[in-house]
Amino acid sequence: MNVGIIGAGTMGSGIAQVASTAGYTVKIFDASEAALNKAETSLEKILNRLIEKGRIDNKEKERIQNNISYVGKLKDLSGSDLTIEAIVENLEVKQNVLSELENYLCDKCIIASNTSSLSVASIAASLKKPERCIGIHFFNPAPLMKLVEIIPAIQTSEDTLQTAIKTISDWKKVVAVAKDTPGFIVNRVARPFYGEALRIYEEGVADFATIDWSLKTIGGFRMGPFELMDFIGNDVNYTVTETVFTAFYFDPRYKPAFTQKRFAEAGYLGRKSGKGYYDYSEGATKPSPKKDKEIGQQIFDRVIVMLINEAADALFLNIASAEDIDNAMTKGVNYPKGLLAWANEKGIDWCVSKLDELYDEYHEDRYRCSLLLRKMNTNNKNFF
Repeated sequence: MNVGIIGAGTMGSGIAQVASTAGYTVKIFDASEAALNKAETSLEKILNRLIEKGRIDNKEKERIQNNISYVGKLKDLSGSDLTIEAIVENLEVKQNVLSELENYLCDKCIIASNTSSLSVASIAASLKKPERCIGIHFFNPAPLMKLVEIIPAIQTSEDTLQTAIKTISDWKKVVAVAKDTPGFIVNRVARPFYGEALRIYEEGVADFATIDWSLKTIGGFRMGPFELMDFIGNDVNYTVTETVFTAFYFDPRYKPAFTQKRFAEAGYLGRKSGKGYYDYSEGATKPSPKKDKEIGQQIFDRVIVMLINEAADALFLNIASAEDIDNAMTKGVNYPKGLLAWANEKGIDWCVSKLDELYDEYHEDRYRCSLLLRKMNTNNKNFF
């Protein structure tokens, strides 16, 4: 199979590396010659590091590099069986590029978008053959992250879906099939990890370091929410939250926080700007958390039950299967446990009780308990 990649940025280059490693012939297109040169140089460095670590040898490096070519014209992707765009997260730009691309492709070529939050149906609608369009969402860095969300639009044919699943599975990735709804699985279900942590901070319950400490120490997360937002970029994370909030008709569960908006406006974007919730300048000292176990437990309980509630509601609304939801969170964002498995462990009755407690305190729809959790509690059932 011949694979075409649109966009030679970090994501496009990463996807190309994954496909070429799996033995596929890949062409990367970018209108910028500098971007293509940078992608080729970056791949050389990555493969050299893999040799140093003993992961591959020189022969394997040569094989991977020989599978990839770099092209400067969109029509150079004409021989592709699968194309994946990995360009700017803008619907109009994606529609324009893919509608032009379609003119150069054979009728059977699959046209995929790596969109993380846009409507795949809207992207497909720009094509003459929308049934060939599908969402194939990789996570950054693509060569390391195991999860790939596959999102069929309502126009997507069953053949397109099954071919996409088989191909991505052949690339040694864990596939999670998601309904074409805002945020798909991960970017929807993960919102409370950031949103509830920000809310806890805004209420004065704890500072950034203490909230991060509680989620890492008690919950076992690799990074706390503020560390992770700084890693992702406050501008990027805020935009995703705002996009999901708007797309869900301003459901208060996804309401963005003014704190994050102001940090983004101030240019406190996190690691990439040198300052975010923490100071990353040379010689800066990271603040120490207040290691109060009782407060830490309260913080963790509040964040985890909101995450569980979101995962349960995604299952209730048939966004994905229970297995795919838990796989998405463990393989896509490295959660220590699947959220639905975590709900079983904590107890469905505990989850319902905790959510009702929050709702009674705040009287906000943000804390409404998923109907699925309530039904399961009534019927004394677990997710698995």
